[in-house]
Amino acid sequence: MFVEKSYRVFAFPYICIMKIEKVIKQPGFLDDYQKVIVNLIYTGNWLRDEQISLLKPYGILPQHFNVLRILKGSHPRPVSPGSIKEVMIDKASDLTRLLDKLEQKKWVNRKLCRTNRRKMDVTISKEGMAVLERMNADLHHFTNKIEDRLSVKEAAGLSRLLDKLRG
Repeated sequence: MFVEKSYRVFAFPYICIMKIEKVIKQPGFLDDYQKVIVNLIYTGNWLRDEQISLLKPYGILPQHFNVLRILKGSHPRPVSPGSIKEVMIDKASDLTRLLDKLEQKKWVNRKLCRTNRRKMDVTISKEGMAVLERMNADLHHFTNKIEDRLSVKEAAGLSRLLDKLRG
């Protein structure tokens, strides 16, 4: 006979902390430096996977979302692909293909630069702005989950530590 268990979800301030050792079923690490590296990689992948699932209804990946945000940040000024690539979070992305897909969806516009015909000018379209606003609203729900787990002070401290780690 199957007995259904009921689980209660407790809101803040009770938070279940899942240690990395338990998540990856690792009894221990050589040292805390090895542990932090594994934890950063695991957490980075977790964040990416969450973002991928939130962006799936829009038919794009986090790299596309990053390009749209970059273009919105410079709007209405056009941006060259080289300048976009320079500030992208995932620099290994094929920017041409990313822009092709965004242009196909009519979310970006590309045209030759008037002052340098070897250069391309990229801008976000009105449709791109509108869909980016909808995406940001969807992603806000995910941000709320982070806010439930970290205080503002903890988030700022973590950000400072990550900046320090990168040097």
